[in-house]
Amino acid sequence: MPDRRPKPERETPRKERLCKTCRRPFAWNEGRAQDWDIAKYCSPQCSGQTADDRTGELETAILALLAERDPGKSICPSEAAKLVGGTATRHDWECLMEPAREAARRLARAGRVIVTQKDKPVDPVKAKGPVRLRLP
Repeated sequence: MPDRRPKPERETPRKERLCKTCRRPFAWNEGRAQDWDIAKYCSPQCSGQTADDRTGELETAILALLAERDPGKSICPSEAAKLVGGTATRHDWECLMEPAREAARRLARAGRVIVTQKDKPVDPVKAKGPVRLRLP
């Protein structure tokens, strides 16, 4: 009877891959470590999950949601994504999260909203993790 030794862990080759949309090469990095085996696109824009045509809608939704709230209250960018994308399935609004955060960054640069984390204003470009938006 053969020995029942576990097979050694095989490391996935970290060769460059070509994006299926733009045909540009993209390399392995720590951010892609968990899904490198299934990575097909160099960016979310190439995967078709962005909503460039909805950026104006997202900005309008953010400002409308903030106008409805009491002064000093904040919203999450996901609320704007849900308002624009709908809530029939999670994918409907989840693919709009990064465009919603980008719309919030544009509004913050224009001085129309304040981006906060733990109720403290932060630089919207450097903010990582959950953020909240409120009126100045």
